[in-house]
Amino acid sequence: MASFFGASPATAPPVTVPAAKAVAASSVPPCPGSHPSTPLCLQPAITITENTSEVFAIKFNPDGKFLAACCGDGAIRVFNSETGRMAYNLQRGSAVALPSTAVKFRPDVESVKTKNVLVSADALGNVEHWHMTSGKCLHSFKEEDNQIFALDFRPDATQFATAGKDTAIRIYDEQTKQQVVKMERGLGFGPSAAPGHSNRVFAVKFHPNDPNVLISGGWDNTIQVWDCRAGKAQRSIFGPHLCGEAIDLQGDVILTGSHRADDPLELWDFGSGEKISTVKIFDDGRSEPSQLYSAQFAKASLSGYDEKPRLIACGSSGVNEARVYDMENGNCCVGVVGGMTRAVFATDWSPKANKLAVAGGDASIRFVNVVEKGNVEGGADENVTQN
Repeated sequence: MASFFGASPATAPPVTVPAAKAVAASSVPPCPGSHPSTPLCLQPAITITENTSEVFAIKFNPDGKFLAACCGDGAIRVFNSETGRMAYNLQRGSAVALPSTAVKFRPDVESVKTKNVLVSADALGNVEHWHMTSGKCLHSFKEEDNQIFALDFRPDATQFATAGKDTAIRIYDEQTKQQVVKMERGLGFGPSAAPGHSNRVFAVKFHPNDPNVLISGGWDNTIQVWDCRAGKAQRSIFGPHLCGEAIDLQGDVILTGSHRADDPLELWDFGSGEKISTVKIFDDGRSEPSQLYSAQFAKASLSGYDEKPRLIACGSSGVNEARVYDMENGNCCVGVVGGMTRAVFATDWSPKANKLAVAGGDASIRFVNVVEKGNVEGGADENVTQN
């Protein structure tokens, strides 16, 4: 794992879990510590134990009913997010395969005729389009001499971007599957050199309101802001050290999650590049390092609240847990999803509800819902704690 995701824990033996089992979760014990309060809490849903290999990337489909998982054995497994059962196995795993590392569903826009299409990438540089419901691979190509760690679609589904080991950002036309532009660091040094990445890239994100702008981050401690029309980076934000899909953008706010012990979760102003704030990871007296692999804004709005960013989720190594924060209430910790024996590599919010999926090195996939306090249903789950 270290060869793909940086300073991760030592690789453990293959994980064995019970087959075809979705464990229902229930109520939650109180979370210790005193910190700003929030009217929200986590409601445990289900834990998928049917998966048999570590998970490097997860993504909900556009209606939130299914979750695709990229696994360490090369498999791409799709699970029903309500029942936890595996619905589709798009690419079967192998003990000798390299990991499947990135996945994105094509946006479900009016101009797209074929629905339920996702794109996956792996550590060999393969990029594959899959039709989820039929299980067919619609198209595939390979980026030679590259390991791909990141994917994203333009909001209008006309293009998609890839990034990885060779530091370049490539944009492809979704209809023709042909490369439109390859964006990379300019030659030279100093102020005259064009900005760009100098090391592996682990996250790319199209601007939700300007599809000609893309941001990216990775091992070189920079966030690059790219103009896709000009084919080059326009400016850099210095500081974040990304080792996974730990970048997001809502409105003019950039979220980054760094794989380091000090101040890993940060908010930045897109326009100026200045840091807005640091989200304090631990506010309950704990001191364990929390080095992040994932960070993401919630996609759906809460009833009674506007569309600006409110909820943040992040997943980490060190403490091997995921946390949810409420930006409307002093970045208060809403709750913690713990109990993992290995790092959390991936988190994803459902696009239709405030449901969070959490996955990583122990092969399980956990789902929790964010609800108003007083509306929690079900019984106890010792691995989920609240504020």
